[in-house]
Amino acid sequence: MSSETFVVAYEGDPEDPGVLDYAIARAKAEGARLLLVHILEWSPYSFLTPQELEERHGRRKQELARANETVMAPALAKCEAAGVTADGLIRYGQVVELIVEETKKAGASVIFVGRSGANAMAARVFGSVPLGLAQIAPVPTVIVP
Repeated sequence: MSSETFVVAYEGDPEDPGVLDYAIARAKAEGARLLLVHILEWSPYSFLTPQELEERHGRRKQELARANETVMAPALAKCEAAGVTADGLIRYGQVVELIVEETKKAGASVIFVGRSGANAMAARVFGSVPLGLAQIAPVPTVIVP
């Protein structure tokens, strides 16, 4: 068994399991473990009052619990069913920066990311995650169609 870790930048779209399926296949073939990373985009708006920021932080806990239940738990169960060792992380913040940070922490050798085509407007505003990872990732990034 390999000691490699593959990071999966996982959006959790059940209609598009391509990146998770591909990462599972690669991990099985190479005996690697997976680290699924799901990022809830968040930025602190400077115009919010302290009370509004506090309310927003309170909603974060609910959003994290929901993301764990609806996104991460099913993905980890799928990995387990396939016989692949996997862990999951859910974080808040800037997607590309946090995926790179978790990749470095894990000492991962590859990042798998799906091609973002579903939300073209968001990509124009916030930037494309695959393109961002291709530009700053410290390891090879595989963009899965």
